[in-house]
Amino acid sequence: MSGEQRELTFRFLAEPTDVNYGGKVHGGVVMKWIDQVGYAAAVGWSGHYSVTVAVGGIRFVAPIRISDLVTVTATLVYTGTSSMHFAVDVRARDPGLDSSQAENRLCTHCIIVFVALDGVEGKPMPVPSWTPETDDDRRMSEYATKVMELSKGIEQTIAHYQQPTTKKAAD
Repeated sequence: MSGEQRELTFRFLAEPTDVNYGGKVHGGVVMKWIDQVGYAAAVGWSGHYSVTVAVGGIRFVAPIRISDLVTVTATLVYTGTSSMHFAVDVRARDPGLDSSQAENRLCTHCIIVFVALDGVEGKPMPVPSWTPETDDDRRMSEYATKVMELSKGIEQTIAHYQQPTTKKAAD
C-alpha cells in the first residue's frame, strides 16, 4: 500500500568499476546511486511510476574508497500534490571493522524530487500527503523547500544569462 514507506536504504560494496583514476568512486556513480534509491523510495511512497525532476544542494563531502561498505538512505521530507522530496545521505565505512570501530562517514548529501506519473499518458498523479510530526521532521521539510527555492533561483539566473542579447543597430 502506498504512503507507508517513508525511508529506504540500499547497502552494497563500492566496486572496482565504480572508481575514477584517483582511486575514489566517481561522482556520477554516486549520483546514479542517489537516483536509484530515490526512485525506489518514490515508487514505494506513491505506488506509481515516478521520475526525477530535480536534485538540489548536492555536496560531495568525503570520498568513497574502493571496497567501502556504502549506505544510501532516502527519507521523505516533503510532499506536494504530485511531488515527493527526499533527503538522501550517502555514507561509507570500512567493512573490515566492526560497526563500533568503523567510522561511518557522510560522503554525499542532497535533496531529490520525484513526480509520480500515471502509466497511460505520463501525466502527474496525486501522491499520499505526508505531514511532519516531530521538530526534526519540520526542520527537514523546511530545509527541503529552501534548497529547492535556491535551486529555482539558480535556474532563473542561468536562463537569464543564456538568453541571446539583442544587438542595437549601429548609428
